Amino acid sequence: MTEPAITLYRLQACPYCERVVRVLDQLDVPYRSRYVEPMHSERNVVKRISGKRSVPAIVDAETGVTMSESGNIVEYLERTYGGTAGTDAAEASVGGDA
Repeated sequence: MTEPAITLYRLQACPYCERVVRVLDQLDVPYRSRYVEPMHSERNVVKRISGKRSVPAIVDAETGVTMSESGNIVEYLERTYGGTAGTDAAEASVGGDA
């Protein structure tokens, strides 16, 4: 079995991470979750891949894109993998970030 193209770096019970998970699931995009350290200063694996220690962050091996910030990730996923399902995902994600 091949690995999913998208790796999602996330925290347990993080609302911004869950927003990205909902969109990935709605778009039926396979992904792999990597849970990271809760302490911001110890998230070195995230800093190595995205340049920041914030989550969520994704790496899309298929397109070569690495990014963080849930709003940016949701827009990217809808634009890249959305098709007709992207409309439903966009409506479901309105108001997700503060």
